[in-house]
Amino acid sequence: MTNNDFLLQVKGVGIQFGGLKAVSEINMELNRGELIGLIGPNGAGKTTTFNMLTGVYAPTEGEIFFDGKKLQGLKPYQVTRRGISRTFQNIRLFNELTVLDNVKVAYHSLAKHSMLSSIFRLPSHFAGEREMEEKSIEFLKIFQLERYKDEKAKNLPYGQQRRLEIARALAAGPKLLLLDEPAAGMNPQETHELMELIAFIRKQFDLTILLIEHDMPLVMGICERIYVLDHGQLIAEGTPDVIRNHPKVIEAYLGEEVAE
Repeated sequence: MTNNDFLLQVKGVGIQFGGLKAVSEINMELNRGELIGLIGPNGAGKTTTFNMLTGVYAPTEGEIFFDGKKLQGLKPYQVTRRGISRTFQNIRLFNELTVLDNVKVAYHSLAKHSMLSSIFRLPSHFAGEREMEEKSIEFLKIFQLERYKDEKAKNLPYGQQRRLEIARALAAGPKLLLLDEPAAGMNPQETHELMELIAFIRKQFDLTILLIEHDMPLVMGICERIYVLDHGQLIAEGTPDVIRNHPKVIEAYLGEEVAE
């Protein structure tokens, strides 16, 4: 049984690669509109969990429900159409495309005009292309990237590439946004600006957000609840205050800043 009050339910989910159990018995519930953290040491299984949620990996145990419906068996593009978008730990942009075209790519998954209208260059094709361009530019304005719209993505500064990846993920119109270490490689000023941006887009787009991050001030500063993974298993769940003082979390991080 699934509870439709939750946007996402993860029930006993795990995955095994050959004889190696990478993730086991993961249970998570995300309410609509929540901003939730997923933290843990390197190799804990965080990105593997994201990959199962987005159809990159098929779980070998358990069930995943999104908006009341099962996700198992769907391909990544089908998961995107259901309403889940993500960013990646290592930025994955179309480097040779312009900044504007990177965002427009996401809109093509939601395009209303048909393949035939594109082949025969019908009015509906051009109307759809205009709509995609206008909406993409609006996203670039929100992320303060409009002035780069004709630049190749590879030429953007690192922090702006991170912003572009989030903008592209949002352009697909998700209900749930998965952010995989969005502050990786950022300086303190960029991280602070990112915190403000995440809070803004959550409210502006009525999003539920699941965030993987090693920057503890960022996680503790914006997340309402936090799940903690270690060696592929959940070891704790709770508010930032609970997690900060949880003995198992302190032990897993060997006294790092999460315990401070």
